Amino acid sequence: MKYRQLTKEQFESLHEEFARFLASQSIDVNEWNLIKKEKPNVAEEEMNVFSDVVWDDVLTKTNYVEHFSKTSVNLFKCSADEIHRIAIKVNWDINLLEQKGFEWLMKNPMDNTVEIFKGSKPYNSERNTEIFDLIEKGSSISKGEIFEYFNQLIS
Repeated sequence: MKYRQLTKEQFESLHEEFARFLASQSIDVNEWNLIKKEKPNVAEEEMNVFSDVVWDDVLTKTNYVEHFSKTSVNLFKCSADEIHRIAIKVNWDINLLEQKGFEWLMKNPMDNTVEIFKGSKPYNSERNTEIFDLIEKGSSISKGEIFEYFNQLIS
């Protein structure tokens, strides 16, 4: 397995896609129920393969990822060959996880308590695997507005 199995909730929200996936392998609902009952390891493997297909599709379409903590923000732009990072650290008692703290940062990005670093590097391994790793460590896929806002400020 390349990534991780989708959660029960993710499978439930993708039940139609999963049914089409099984149908593409000539597995109907009756056969699927039989496989789950009599060959749980085969059922597990089908779920793993489907999970990898879904993750690959999502990660291939992902262009921006962000991670917020109480006093820092890491913004990533995921191009084809390299990943670009803007790291922001606020050096006073603020909580960027709260709306008030986030709004303060967006209004005061050049305050002397705010440090901004920018860098780029080629991927160490496969692009999608590195993005997946960031997500597993708490990052979220984003539309990139915050990355582009700070990128314009410091360019």
